[in-house]
Order: sequence, then structure tokens, then C-alpha cells
Amino acid sequence: MSMFFNNKRIVITGGDGFLGRHLQEKLRSRGIHPSQVLIPLIKDYDLTKEADVVRMYETMRPDIVIHLAAQVGGIGANRENPGRFFYANMAMGLHLIEQARIRNLQKFVQVGTICAYPKFTPVPFKEEDLWNGYPEETNAPYGIAKKSLLVMLQGYRQQYGLNGIYLLPVNLYGPGDNFSPASSHVIPALIKKCADAVDRGDDAIECWGTGRASREFIYAADAAEGILLAAEQYNGAEPVNIGAGFEITIKQLAEKIARLTGFKGRICWDASKPDGQPRRCLDTSRAEEYFGFKAKTDFDAGLKATIDWYRENLL
Repeated sequence: MSMFFNNKRIVITGGDGFLGRHLQEKLRSRGIHPSQVLIPLIKDYDLTKEADVVRMYETMRPDIVIHLAAQVGGIGANRENPGRFFYANMAMGLHLIEQARIRNLQKFVQVGTICAYPKFTPVPFKEEDLWNGYPEETNAPYGIAKKSLLVMLQGYRQQYGLNGIYLLPVNLYGPGDNFSPASSHVIPALIKKCADAVDRGDDAIECWGTGRASREFIYAADAAEGILLAAEQYNGAEPVNIGAGFEITIKQLAEKIARLTGFKGRICWDASKPDGQPRRCLDTSRAEEYFGFKAKTDFDAGLKATIDWYRENLL
């Protein structure tokens, strides 16, 4: 077990969110005392404002910052909030990285987004293809804002010696996910549709798009482990994918979730709604080579755990 986090003050922005809670659990399993892990809550710090970021650094005095906080959602939320998503994600990263430089932070870990990749990236996505085209239009403002932080970290490394790394996790899922119809991603949205339909006795559900688009998903606890391994072992300028290395169409996913929830009705596709990026699947060889990360959770087992959590906590 790495000793990297021992006696360090670790700030996790977005640490009270879905992925953040899994990161906290992984740190506890490494023997890190909760007093070392500091979470700037939204009610106390608006990280889009420079003054609040300065106050956060002065109050929490971190050695390491893991920047998870983001304003994000599914296709619908991205279409409705392109300006807000660009500004908020750009501003948070800009202020956090600049203050890391000023304070000579030991390490800054930027968690980026798969939405940064070009719309028609060859599958599987390799990190060297990140700049070979424009992102899928519905999530481009969000993706470009997050991708610009990679350039900022590389520039700050070159000019100021800031040790900032950049990670590209694929779509997350797992217990504790966001199931809000207004902002959830595809797995929690489908689980909610199917489980609610079973509960109500409905004989059909409606899904966006054609079902032909493909996605890759990683269990949130696995993603958290990948992020911590990178923080412990990786100190390079190159971006690194964090994924599970498989691809499934949305139609196949909906059918799988229907089966696992016991929904036996019809799945109706609304082709007037967008599919988003046509395909997503990552090449994960760099993460395995650089810091020994490989996702472990079986997809069906992870889906079952997520469905069980939803039924026990939200249904």
C-alpha cells in the first residue's frame, strides 16, 4: 500500500457527491483518518468565485487537491445549460489551479470528462486522439471547458513546475448515483424508468434516441480506485483514460436493465430525441501501464447493486 496520502491534508472538491463519497471510502480503506479529508461544501464555498476559492485554500490548507466538482448532467441538461456548464466548469478549474500554483501545492488531480473527446473518435478512444476533432455538439461546452483545464495544467507544469495530472473517466454508475429525471445520466435514468414501471404495473417505458449509440461504463468504486492510484503513482503531463474497456449499445443496456429489474413491458424509442455521441469506448492500456489500474467489477453485478440501492433508498 502506498504511503503517499499519509500525513497529508486532502481536499476533494465535489467530495460530498456520488464519486466523492466513493473516494472517501477508498481513502478510509487505506487507513487515512477522516480528519485529513476536507470537503468544501457548496453552501460554504462557491468555487466559481475566486474569493471563495482563496478562502477555501486558506482555511483548509491542502497538500493535495482532487478536483471532482462539476456542473453536469445528461443530454437534456447539457442542451438546456450550455452557457452555465461552460462557465461554471471553466471558472472552478481556473481558480483552483491558479491558487494551487500560488501556494505551491504538492499535487493537483483534475478529473476531466469523456465528453472532451471528438464526436467521431475512432473506437477505442486513445488519449492521443483527444484533439482530433470537435466534441459531440450537445455536450461540447461542458467537454471543452473541462479539456481546457488539461492545457492549463500542462502550461503550469512547463512554466511553474506545478504537479498537476489529468484523468478522463468514462461514464460512472453505481449505488448512490443521481436518479433525478432532470439531470441523471443513462443508467440511473433507465433503472428509474424500469423499476418505477414495475412498481406501478406499467406496460411500456419511453427512452430517448434510437438506442443505436454505444457507451462504456465504469463502476464508481472502481473509478475512485483508479483516481487514487493515479494520485499516488502518476506524475506525468499526458491525460489518462479511466475506464472498464467494454462497449454496449443503449438498446442492449435498456434490455439488460429491464431484465435485471423484472420489467417485461415494451421499450419505446423516441427517435426525435438526440442519441448524443455515436460511440464511446476507451483504450485503458495507459492507466494499466502507468499506475497498474484495471477495473474489476462485473457489469451485471454492478447494475444489480445499483438497482438494489435505488429500490432500497429511493423507490
